[in-house]
Amino acid sequence: MKYFVAELIGTFILLLLGSGVVANVVLPKTKGTQSGWMVITTAWAFAVFVAVVVAGPYSGAHINPAVSVGLAIAGEFSWDLVPIYVLAQVIGAGLGAFVAWIVYRDHYKETTDPDLLFAPFGTAPAIKNYFSNFISEVVGTFVLIFVILYSTPASLQDVQQTPIGLGDLGALPVAILVWVIGLALGGTTGYAINPARDLGPRIAHALIPMKGKGSSGWDYSWVPILGPLVGAALAAVLFILLKDILI
Repeated sequence: MKYFVAELIGTFILLLLGSGVVANVVLPKTKGTQSGWMVITTAWAFAVFVAVVVAGPYSGAHINPAVSVGLAIAGEFSWDLVPIYVLAQVIGAGLGAFVAWIVYRDHYKETTDPDLLFAPFGTAPAIKNYFSNFISEVVGTFVLIFVILYSTPASLQDVQQTPIGLGDLGALPVAILVWVIGLALGGTTGYAINPARDLGPRIAHALIPMKGKGSSGWDYSWVPILGPLVGAALAAVLFILLKDILI
């Protein structure tokens, strides 16, 4: 139960702050309107920092199904815990985006542009090309998981007592890692690199009544879900192949 609660709270905080900064930047009449990509990527990075600080001691702070799956494939995390983690992450992400919507509700009312109404909830490509978008998510998540695997002393831990994850990499290093991924690789798709970050809020967007709300983009939703999972799997497989050589 503590793993479920920790992952839910950690991912809730991640999306409350992450969805909140996007709303602050893209919605009309906020203090941060049009403040740009640097503000978004920086706030997302430090949202990860805060989430890891909170959840790390209790669950390892995966806050991302790609992390849970990648670690499990690499043999560094128990498969039995993966469903518990993923469910908590999706629910926490959806709740975080919902509360961010409550905070910015008056500003949502200032626009009927469906793209702006959706932006704080889910990712969308700058240029829609499913293959290219998929590759972008694969590569971004590959970097995330590969660095985590090589920065975590997983073999020294009992995953049933202290599950490994971002918390073992360290809150500040993982924040910097997410920051540079966003700055370097995030411009094509908005760098979901986290299926729960995209799926939970996308469900929330579909359920929340908003005037002028358009589609929740379900035709694209498979990209930020499958792309990160594939990237995580590739990182884990390469980690296994190189383990005897580099570790």
